[in-house]
Amino acid sequence: MKKNYWLIAIFLLLGGATAWYFLGGKKDGASTLGWDRSFKVEEADIQKIFIAKRTGETTTIEREGQDWKVNGQKASKNAVGNLLEAVTNMQLKFVPPGTGTGPIVKELGARGIKVEIYAKNGDKLKAYYIGGVTSDARGTYAIQENSEQPMVVEIPQMEGQIRTRFDMTGDDWRDRHVFSHKPEDIESVSIEYPQQRNKSFRLWRSGGSWQIEPFYDNVPATDRPLSKGKVEGFLVGFESLMAESFENQYAKKDSIRQVIPFSIISVTDTKGQQKKAVFHPTYNFDAQTGERRSDVVERYFADVSTGDWMLVQHRVFEKIFWAYDAFFGVQGKEMKD
Repeated sequence: MKKNYWLIAIFLLLGGATAWYFLGGKKDGASTLGWDRSFKVEEADIQKIFIAKRTGETTTIEREGQDWKVNGQKASKNAVGNLLEAVTNMQLKFVPPGTGTGPIVKELGARGIKVEIYAKNGDKLKAYYIGGVTSDARGTYAIQENSEQPMVVEIPQMEGQIRTRFDMTGDDWRDRHVFSHKPEDIESVSIEYPQQRNKSFRLWRSGGSWQIEPFYDNVPATDRPLSKGKVEGFLVGFESLMAESFENQYAKKDSIRQVIPFSIISVTDTKGQQKKAVFHPTYNFDAQTGERRSDVVERYFADVSTGDWMLVQHRVFEKIFWAYDAFFGVQGKEMKD
């Protein structure tokens, strides 16, 4: 019987030592069970996310009412949505064995992306580094600030790594809408076709109806009645017009600005805010001869009044390239260069 007592005592002693080791007996910053395993943050608690890359590039994403701003500009809903999905769902997949943590920590130190998450009162909620992917590409290495133990994290129900959700810079985070207006929020629209003046027009709200006139004074106005249905169909096209990409570093934009554009579109909302975009067609040229391969326009450079130079697709924007005579008693047609 005494032998059994000794066995029980030894078992309890070993169990207590194990619990002490995992529940806080290790030195600060080296825990494998506790604070450094928890990465999730509730979205309602987040006011700001700061991201810093080893290259020196930083991004600050901050809540402003119902929207998010990135470095003070409107953020892409898709990019921020993917980021928020990560920071609010990221969880521990497994703890790498101690014998393999050295190279992981070294890689995190060299390539890790620093992430800091702040509350509305300015308190730091979480801070950690996001590293590369595991050998099977199903997990992502991460380590909490002030911890010595790297972890492998994942988003539940998602296969693959999550580093790409943090690994963006500059314009990649920004909203790419050239125009984003609901019809009821539009006060006026003007479209100028410098090389087709008779197609240009001004459209504006007047009480409960709409008025339209040629853009240029020397173009005669039509006496046909304005179609309300056509106006409504035209305005719907402005709800979501997104660019393919930002091209703010494009080297030849100053020389392109000297060329007569295809179209100049200006939209003023009911709050009096105006946004304008100048559209310059792009063509496919032969690299050796320099000759234009086709007259078909698939894309435009958009010189936007926000100061951005953007690349847009004709198939996306053709629905607003209307002509003056398209609003009167005939089927609306889009303009083409």
